[in-house]
Amino acid sequence: MTDLKNKVAYITGGSKGIGFGIAKTLLDAGMRVAITSRQQEAADKAAQSLGADPSRILALQSSVASLEDETKAVAAIMEKFGQLDVLVANAGVGHFAPIDQLSEEDWKATIDTNLTGVFNSVKASIDALKKSEGYIITVASLAGTNFFENGAAYNASKFGLVGFSQAIMLDLRKYGIKVTTIMPGS
Repeated sequence: MTDLKNKVAYITGGSKGIGFGIAKTLLDAGMRVAITSRQQEAADKAAQSLGADPSRILALQSSVASLEDETKAVAAIMEKFGQLDVLVANAGVGHFAPIDQLSEEDWKATIDTNLTGVFNSVKASIDALKKSEGYIITVASLAGTNFFENGAAYNASKFGLVGFSQAIMLDLRKYGIKVTTIMPGS
């Protein structure tokens, strides 16, 4: 995809950090962008900070841990923009502690966001991406190939994400959907 003008990207966790930076870059390249946060207020504030023409940005509340939320988010994107060309599965959390101190709640939150959340975002987007022969970009981490102390939950989620991304690349290429993983430094 060389001409990004008027293409549509959906960026999970786009209200801050890496997701916000990706949204800004894609808007500057002429794309239309949807961003999500678990809180609508945070998504709205980020969309306003991005300064784009309101017809080119959509701020949504969605928890990637919920397939229902992600399905609703993609439906809203399709209603507003009529297409989806790129999914950037970026939403993530990190809970770090030695395994004997890591709580079950922190383990579940990490896996539900960083791994199951990507499954939910991809699952909700597949039909739209088949139509556009679009792209899925998953945001892993160097922690997806390099383990470290106090990183059991985060490492497990990111190692799983790398494997998941490679497997869906094989599943989805027959539809013209391209899948790649970026691995920012931990």
